[in-house]
This record gives sequence, C-alpha cells and structure tokens, in this order.
Amino acid sequence: RTYKKDTKSSLEFPLSPITVTDIKLYLRSKDVSFHDGYSCLHIQSVFVDPAARKDSFSLFIDKTTGQFLCKDTLVEGSWEDLQDCLEVMQADQQDFLRPHVLLGYSESLEDQEERERELREVQRIWSSSEAFTDLPEDEVQLIKTMFQISKISNATLKRFGVRLFKPTKSLVLPWFGGPESSLKGVKLISAQSADSGSITYNEATVPKSHSYYNLFGLHLVGRKDTEVVLTGHELDTMAVSQASGLPSVALPRGLSCLPPILLPYLEQFKRVTLWLGGDIRSWEASKIFSRKLGLRRCSLVRPGEYRPCPLEALAAGKNLGHIIKSSIPAAHKSIVSFKQLRDDVYGELVNTDQVAGVRWVRFPELTRILKGHRKGELTVFTGPTGSGKTTFISEVALDLCMQGVNTLWGSFEINNVRLAKIMLTQFAVQRLEENLEQYDFWADKFEELPLYFMTFHGQQNIKTVLDTMQHAVYMYDINHVIIDNLQFMMGQENLSVDKFAVQDHIIGAFRKFATSSSCHVTLIIHPRKEEDDRELQMASIFGSAKASQEADNVLILQEKKLVTCPGRRSLQVTKNRFDGDVGIFPLDFIKSSLTFSSPVKGKHKLRKVSPKQENEEAEEAAEAAAKKED
Repeated sequence: RTYKKDTKSSLEFPLSPITVTDIKLYLRSKDVSFHDGYSCLHIQSVFVDPAARKDSFSLFIDKTTGQFLCKDTLVEGSWEDLQDCLEVMQADQQDFLRPHVLLGYSESLEDQEERERELREVQRIWSSSEAFTDLPEDEVQLIKTMFQISKISNATLKRFGVRLFKPTKSLVLPWFGGPESSLKGVKLISAQSADSGSITYNEATVPKSHSYYNLFGLHLVGRKDTEVVLTGHELDTMAVSQASGLPSVALPRGLSCLPPILLPYLEQFKRVTLWLGGDIRSWEASKIFSRKLGLRRCSLVRPGEYRPCPLEALAAGKNLGHIIKSSIPAAHKSIVSFKQLRDDVYGELVNTDQVAGVRWVRFPELTRILKGHRKGELTVFTGPTGSGKTTFISEVALDLCMQGVNTLWGSFEINNVRLAKIMLTQFAVQRLEENLEQYDFWADKFEELPLYFMTFHGQQNIKTVLDTMQHAVYMYDINHVIIDNLQFMMGQENLSVDKFAVQDHIIGAFRKFATSSSCHVTLIIHPRKEEDDRELQMASIFGSAKASQEADNVLILQEKKLVTCPGRRSLQVTKNRFDGDVGIFPLDFIKSSLTFSSPVKGKHKLRKVSPKQENEEAEEAAEAAAKKED
C-alpha cells in the first residue's frame, strides 16, 4: 500500500493566528477595497480579468481563519496564499493572476487520479438513474411511500433534480456547483423501516463525505434573494421550498458540521432561518451554527410538539410559512426572564432522553450512571499509572465518534501513530497484525469517522493548545476534546509560579472553553502516589481541589494490582452534576482487541490475594453452610 498523506489525519493550524483586524490593515496597505460581510470580507477577485469583473466582489475571506474562496473560479487557499498573490501582483505590476496559479496547487498525481475516478463514478450513477417523471405512476407512489415523501410533488422533485437509482432503490440527490452549476457529486439515500414503524435513512456520498461540500438546492437560489431557510436534510429542504416558496438549502452532513468553506455562499442573505429538525439536538446545533453565520441575521425554529421537522410538518398539514415567521432571533441579551426560558425548559422536560446526551453503546453501565455524553461539560478522568487510562478513554471516545460525535484528540504522552493504532484495533475488535489482508478494509471505514488529532507531543503551552482547540471547533464543529494529560500541559508554564496555581489556571481555562464553545472536554489527570492496596478517591486527583470542583463528571479507573482474575479493574463515577447518580461497575480487558467491556451476566467481586482473607472467607462459608443445614 503506497503512502498517502491524509489531510484529515492531523489538525492543521496556522503558526500565527490571524485576526480580522490584521486582515483589514493588510488589505488597506495594498489599496484593496473590501466590504465587511457577516462572516467574510468581500473583495474583487484577483483571479478574474478586471474587464470581466464588472465591480463584483466575488472573493470571500473568512474573518476567523483568513481562508479565501473565489466563487467565480473556485480558487481557494489560506491567508498566506492570498498574501503571496497580492505581493506577486504588486511586484510584477499585474492587474490579476491566472487561476491555474493556485488551482491544483499541492495536489499530487494520486489525488488527481482519485478525483477524476470519483467524478467518473458520479457521472455513471447520474446517467444510470431515472427521473421521476419517466417512471410509471404506481412505481412513483411506491417509492414515495417507502421514503415517506408522499406530500412532495413530482414537480418539486424535478426542480431539485432528484432521481431514482433502481439497482439499490435509492434517491439520487445531485450536487450542482461552480459558475456553470455543473454536476460535482451525488448523495444516495436509502430508506429502512425500524421495528417501531419509523423510517431511518442511510446515506452515501460520492465523493467521500470529507470532500462533500454541497448546499443542496443552492443552484435554485437567485442572485437577488435575501432570505433563506437552512435545513439539516435534503428532504426537509424540498418540503420547505414547496410549502412556503422560500429559497431553502440543506447542509451536506446534517447536524454534524457547517464547513466554513460554505459560508461565502450564504453571505448574500440578510436573514437566515435555521430549521434543522424538531428535537433538542437540532436546537443545540442551530445555536452553534448561528455563531458562524452571524447572530444578528439568524433566527431559529424552536423544536416542539407543533414545530416538528419540515418533512413531518408538511405531512401533518401544518403551515410551514407561519412556523418560519414565528422563529425567534438567535441574538440574545445577557439577562433573560423566565418567560424567555419557558419554552426551553418545557423542551427539556419533554425530551429528557435527548437532553441526557449521546449514549454509549459499548458501555451501557456508564450510560446508566451518567445518562449520556453532553456538550459543554468538563470530565476529569484519573487512574493509577499503567492501569490503561489512555486505552480505556480512547474506546469511550471511539464509541461516541462512531455515533457522529466530532472528536479531537490531544495526546501529549503517546504519539498519534500509536494512538491511532490502538483506536483502529478497538474499532476492528481484532488484532490486525494477524490479519493484514483486512487492514485496507478497516482503515477505509475508520477514515470516515469524524476524528482528528492534534500534532503536539510532549510539553505544550496552554495558549497554543486552546487556540488549536478553538480553531478545530470553528473548522470541524468539534463536540468532544480529549486532553491526555494535564501534567504535560504544565511544563511550558512559568517555573517561578506555584505549580498548583498553574494547574488551577489551566483547569479554569478548560472549564471556560467547554462552556463558551458548547464542547465537551475530557481531561486526564494523573493521581497522587497512593499505596498499592488502597483505592483512589476524588481527593487522590493530583493538585488542589480545583479539578474536582470545576468538573461536571469525575471518573476513576480503579485497579487492584494484587488481583489477576476478571474484576481487576473497575470504573467508578464519583461525581455527576447532571443528576447526581454515582456508582461503580467492573471492567474486563480483552487484550486481543484492546477493549474494555462490562460483564453482562453476573457481577465480579473485587478480591485481593491475601492468605488471611482467604482463611476468613473460608470460615464464613463454612458457617453459612452449617446454618443452611440447620
């Protein structure tokens, strides 16, 4: 297998973070006029001949990252790339640069071949699919019933270019992009009925999901449209467009993320209504995405009994236009009354399971105690040295990542290659060293997970790490950050300051980040030195009481070093701010797959190998047997 650099394997972060003030000062120094937009600065494209520009400001610069996109030529790059272009233009006294200067830049021959292969696959699927207007009416009704889109008309399906791929009975949703609105990709959606009678949708994209940057329905938006409805699914977009007549577009990956590269296409709208679904999770995503889009122009459709997702609302005969008009502004004041919070409180009471967060599949006992993984919380995790803290927490994070929780790993103690090897083994649940012929299969599936790694190793400065985390939240909508571990964060700080004060400062910074970014932070902290035969407690966490006070959850990996039988390790939840439940449950370590699993049947008691205890237990057993006989 030839080596291929994967842009997703590590988190790219500029060495010197740029600010919007720096960008504006530089543009003014080069006499480049600009318009201040909602999330981008607009300038005239330097890749278009001035005679063809017609005073259009078609190059967009992201205010947060400095990355740019020219909508006329689809040239994109970093802020440093744009600076280089402007410097070259000034030095050579040129009016513009040819697009090929940056188009295809840094694209290897292998990447180019893969892109061409994917484009051929897109064309094959598109040419093999059939329009609904060409199908018999009874077959159309059967397909609509299967996907629960009976209320969506054939005219709407035709307008959005939706087709049917008969071999897999899948809907084909096109991605039209570029100045000519050419076909750039497709999404295949298949329907599967659950036991409860509900329908679940399975999706597949060509190209692969991390290269799929589509706003479904964007080709139908006019240049003069100033209002748009943003949805989390393509079927919802068609429902909104048909029922309200308003322009509507869908996010490429639903609630998981809003890629910043798509922000320039939403700059023309003065009002953006986010109607991402009808549950708490969509409500949280709406509030997060509205920060990227600009709070002042965004309004949110609050989930509730009378405001389900658009497709369900259309099927129920509700007035979608009225629901959109009744959306609430995303911008909020620092002080609110209960009247403003009333609907939010009711929503949490109605959707208790969703409020509890994402449940663990591999660790049902952890779900039973903590109820779920929630955004905006800080979890402190500790355990004895060599007990398997990193291995355990990697499986916990992998469980969530497999359910769509965008995850960022900051491993300062072990390198990313070793960590990725551990997680891949846990993902495949087998030793891939003994099954190398299966490596490509599992690696391809593992590559699709929303998983990212910081490139740091060893001691790091807290500000650098926090800047990288903030960048990741903006770029990839990270929901979960793991820091392994706190002690490696303290090496670069001022040695003249008390180490406990430094630790308190770092923990406070992570607490503030988790709250302000609506991102869950899991912080691994080594414990203080304890005797081998003593269990760890909350007070065993290294440092002061700041860690346990700031944390929403405190997890302790207990290990009995004198025990070799199952039940040697157990996980203890000593703090749970969500509902107060605490508890302990045993863990079994399976070395072949590097996984931990809680026993399903029976409960293993933690036992120490001590002759005195064995004699006492034998005497107690004999007495119990005698009493039973009496």
